[in-house]
Amino acid sequence: MTDHVHTDPEAIFNALRPRLFSIAYRMLGIRADAEDVVQDAWIRWHDTPKDQIVSKDAWLVSVTTRLSIDRLRTARVNREAYIGWWLPEPIVEVDESTPESTLELDDDVSVAFMWLLERLSAEERAAFLMRQVFDADYAEIAEVVRKSEPACRQLVHRATVRIQHDRPRFDVPRDKHRELLGRFIEAAKEGNLANMRALMSDDVQLVSDGGGKAKSFMHILKGAGRVAGVFWTLEHRYPAEVFYKIALVNGEPGLLRYVRGTLESVQSFIVDDGRIVAAFIMRNPDKLVSVPQSI
Repeated sequence: MTDHVHTDPEAIFNALRPRLFSIAYRMLGIRADAEDVVQDAWIRWHDTPKDQIVSKDAWLVSVTTRLSIDRLRTARVNREAYIGWWLPEPIVEVDESTPESTLELDDDVSVAFMWLLERLSAEERAAFLMRQVFDADYAEIAEVVRKSEPACRQLVHRATVRIQHDRPRFDVPRDKHRELLGRFIEAAKEGNLANMRALMSDDVQLVSDGGGKAKSFMHILKGAGRVAGVFWTLEHRYPAEVFYKIALVNGEPGLLRYVRGTLESVQSFIVDDGRIVAAFIMRNPDKLVSVPQSI
């Protein structure tokens, strides 16, 4: 069996498929786009004589990354015309005991991190991810992005500087993260604005993505009073008809919010020292098709 996996082209590709999808998703933030890139990589793999390939794993990773760079350049044009803020399509696991292996969730793929990656160019994003997430050396990065090693070092440096300032510097254990969200759900159920506000930092921020297809804020909301008020208003408008469910959202505890039994949004949070410091609300229905739509 092992020998077969090492020599059969389809088996080799399928063994690496989760990693290839993980790369493409981090580059693009949309499941279907990532799957298309992996499929394109398969076609090129299938059509390339294998005796011309020195390292099959490296070849597939390189091709997938290059395809992702090209697709991201095209996507950026469309995202410039996107209505409101653009957030990634969330990868949701309702059953935390069976996390989605295709994402390699042990690596950093949080919504907050993906949000920061959006400020990078396609080449910067690829170089940064290869170096910081997938631990590639600069020779590998240079081959993929087709630039010199010194140029790649500059790409990674610029990307790191752009991201480092705003990237969360704290690592909250999953159980603490989940416990805080549980307390938030209770405060929301009670319609207790003061308790909801107390669970947020004074300078909390809220980013929402409706894509012009669902109501969302066109600017980033800031401040515990305003952000807590947004959540409270929905509870007040639909008393006893808003339901929250804790689920894994891009590998971290997040919330699915249902209104009158229908999925309204997927929510991800940055938490620190027992308080919410940022909330990301994804409401664009196109990005929620893989999430349970009703309860």
